[in-house]
Amino acid sequence: MSRLFSPITVRGLTLPNRAWVSPMCQYSATDGLPGDWHLVHLGQFAAGGAGLVFTEATAVTPEGRISPQDTGIWSDEQAEAWRRIVTFVHGQDTAIGMQLAHAGRKASTRRPWEGAGSVPPEEGGWPSVGADAQPFGSYAPARPLTTDEVAALPEAFARAARRAVDAGFDVLELHFAHGYLVHQFLSPLSNTRTDRYGGDFDGRTRLALEIADAVRATTDVPLFARLSATDWTEGGWTADDSVRLAKLLAERGIDLIDASSGGNTPHPDIPVGPGYQVPFAERIRTEAGLPTGAVGMITDPQQAEDIIAGEQADAVFLARALLRDPHWPLRAANALGADVRWPDQYARAKSWH
Repeated sequence: MSRLFSPITVRGLTLPNRAWVSPMCQYSATDGLPGDWHLVHLGQFAAGGAGLVFTEATAVTPEGRISPQDTGIWSDEQAEAWRRIVTFVHGQDTAIGMQLAHAGRKASTRRPWEGAGSVPPEEGGWPSVGADAQPFGSYAPARPLTTDEVAALPEAFARAARRAVDAGFDVLELHFAHGYLVHQFLSPLSNTRTDRYGGDFDGRTRLALEIADAVRATTDVPLFARLSATDWTEGGWTADDSVRLAKLLAERGIDLIDASSGGNTPHPDIPVGPGYQVPFAERIRTEAGLPTGAVGMITDPQQAEDIIAGEQADAVFLARALLRDPHWPLRAANALGADVRWPDQYARAKSWH
């Protein structure tokens, strides 16, 4: 029996398989509102057999967007726009999750296909904010958040979480990775603060833990956290730090760690290759005693099966493999000899002979 296509239950939610859709930014929203592109983009994965479909990084405040074209969840209008996407995904007997995010100093940037760099206010951008004033690479410098502004962020995440759950989302993920705001606070490379949100490990992790507490207090749905397990840079956040933080997050009701890496420095030396981040998921799973998801150049069905069967992670998050083939899970199930549900409209293609 395929382990990849075995069910898993997380805080009372049973997911039919462990091939999940990773959050992937689309840079295609207007005023934070998801549209037809998002319906088709996310809907195709639900029809393609994924056990859990995640939205892109969805901003909890307007200034938390990575680009002016990012989706948001800071208004009731946005929540209502998400509802029709949730309804479609649920119609495929698939669960849907929302990743809650704030880009921090990496906000107000151009869409990838429109060049690099910050978008100035006269072109629809805004001044970014961060743990301190250091810019990310060539981006515009950030305005350091005041202590009171930082202390208000957990409630912004909690409000967004309430809207998402009210719109029907089954799972929430807190984006604490990839050099965005919370990761900026975690790493000593991007957090030189001297107030209670800076300094030692306890100070730098305070915001992450306060957000986890605030969101957990407002909902009982499964709650994940995405971590960059390491900065891949001397003097930065480390795998040891990630294990330590994962233990603290588990105490606060986080149900699974989505283990990624990098994103906080412009040119880290990363040994990229198939499954290169899987060891982080395995270590956090083993040492923190918390379920994990593995991500990063997982492309082959047998590769994904071996990760689950070898107890390196409890699920795999797929990204580019799904952009190439939105029906990857259905194809993988066939390759692994697993019997999975196909949409009635596609059932005549179930036989590969």
